[in-house]
Amino acid sequence: MQVHVLLFGALKDLAARESEAVKLPEHSTVEQLLHLYMSRIPQAEKFAATLAVAVNREYVSGSHVLQDGDEVALLPPVSGGAGDDGTFRNAWVRLQREAIRPEALLEQLKDGEDGAVAIFDGIVRNNSRGRRTRFLDYEAYEPMALEQMQALVREAKRRFDVREIALLHRLGRLQIGETSVWIAVAAAHRAAATDACRFVIDTLKKTVPIWKKEYFEDGAVWSDGEPFPAEIVPRVPHTGISDI
Repeated sequence: MQVHVLLFGALKDLAARESEAVKLPEHSTVEQLLHLYMSRIPQAEKFAATLAVAVNREYVSGSHVLQDGDEVALLPPVSGGAGDDGTFRNAWVRLQREAIRPEALLEQLKDGEDGAVAIFDGIVRNNSRGRRTRFLDYEAYEPMALEQMQALVREAKRRFDVREIALLHRLGRLQIGETSVWIAVAAAHRAAATDACRFVIDTLKKTVPIWKKEYFEDGAVWSDGEPFPAEIVPRVPHTGISDI
């Protein structure tokens, strides 16, 4: 059988490719695929304990059995409403390459029934790791990232008594001072708004497949992301398929 493998962040650089078709024996598992990649790209061993895997845009365990034609995304740690077809959509949740304009968005979001709007405005700073930053590049596994963002907003609305949540994230090249992620939570009461806002940004940084590459005056590096939750990180086996 054959699966289509997608590579992101630092793993993409190590493999020197963004995607490839991989032939596997029937009934191969995610663990066996990971073992294959660790054997083939020794430098990727550093991701062994933190790499998450999505099959057809859903996180899976190491024991998941792959099927012919599956889309398999290998994901290093990462730095909506229902439509007519039943999928969750929300115009306030999006990935975008154009600049985020917080002031205009806030005026659109506020409503007469709101008593508070809690905001998180993540901006590109001019230094990191003791080095001067020139600019950043953001990339994402876009279809899955958007689905995860929509699900995150839906979960926050379920947990907290809030009216609306805006969640926008930039992709592409960002300059110093630009907004990279903007979250605004509108609610009748401030406690619900601030609690929901913190929940969204903290969860976003752990589960949504978006990566940041930092460019300095003397080089560039993929940002070390927060670890994925342990329950979605497959264990890399010690035995398995030896080569492609």
